[in-house]
Amino acid sequence: MRHEQPLFPKLALFVVDVQPSFPMPGDIVASIRDLSQQLYTVATVERHDEMVTPFERQLGWKPAVDDESLVAANRLFIKHGYLPPVAVIDHLTSLGVERVLVCGIQTDTCCLATGFMLFDAGLHPTLLKWLSVGSSLDRTATLGAKLWQHHFGRVLHHAHELAPLLAGI
Repeated sequence: MRHEQPLFPKLALFVVDVQPSFPMPGDIVASIRDLSQQLYTVATVERHDEMVTPFERQLGWKPAVDDESLVAANRLFIKHGYLPPVAVIDHLTSLGVERVLVCGIQTDTCCLATGFMLFDAGLHPTLLKWLSVGSSLDRTATLGAKLWQHHFGRVLHHAHELAPLLAGI
């Protein structure tokens, strides 16, 4: 059952681009789905629109134009590039969220871009490394986790680290 208001009112989960166009291990997707049942969840899906973000012209590849999220969310936001839409920030702040747990695809690009937006909005981004995959440069998400730690100061590496955060809310 999807809760419209956060169970942990100051905490939300942000699922970045977990969709068919971007390969992610099934066990990680299943774990993200489990966590999304406990937290208010927003998700982004990257849909290709060459007029908005010229992935194909600049990089020689393109995501699908009609992908859906593999994780059910309270709110789904469509994006056309590395950054999430500003409407996600507006939505989270309207709920009174103070900390956002981030997981998903490409910790060193799309997740990192999400982190910068959250940080600039004062929403304390926290990366869930065990629920994330890096880009083709580093599928382990280690590079992305190091960048997160450097820029935002908060990375959780294992599921057991989440329990105290949930208990403290």
